[in-house]
Amino acid sequence: MELIKQNSQLKIIKLLIIIFLGSVILAISAKVKIPFYPVPMTMQTFVVLLLGLSFGYKVALATIGLYLLEGILGLPVFSNSPERGVGIAYFTGPTMGYLIGFLSASFLASFINTNDDYFKIFMKLILSVSTIYIFGILWLGTLIGWDKPIFELGVLPFLFAEILKICLLTVLAKKILKLRKFI
Repeated sequence: MELIKQNSQLKIIKLLIIIFLGSVILAISAKVKIPFYPVPMTMQTFVVLLLGLSFGYKVALATIGLYLLEGILGLPVFSNSPERGVGIAYFTGPTMGYLIGFLSASFLASFINTNDDYFKIFMKLILSVSTIYIFGILWLGTLIGWDKPIFELGVLPFLFAEILKICLLTVLAKKILKLRKFI
């Protein structure tokens, strides 16, 4: 009985470390960016999908939730923080919809499995990342006005980079999925 309790405690500690380190990697990926207006291009979408693929939706959602909480509480984890503000003021800015979309994207990416062929993996990743952009442009349109070219500002500049990221993840997906066995 004691051995089971120790194994359970070790598993919880391991998961907490993974969640914390995942939020750190997500924060670092936010700083790897190409500046665009009103939303910068970062490596976050790659990491968000990677989290869902690697660890499943529970760990991915906990990791992204922690990352969002860190940012809302004022830690400079978001892409343009601290130079464009921190905390809830930054969170409710132009990128909020995209940040919320991280949750749905990682959740959907977690349903990719080793039985999927590469085309199916690619399509599931496209669907996953699309939710980021759907939430993003819905919020962006609400914030800056629907009379602006929302699609041209909030989606079009990022498509080529997203396709490259998704292609890379598609090729690596079956190897990445093996990580789930160690959780």
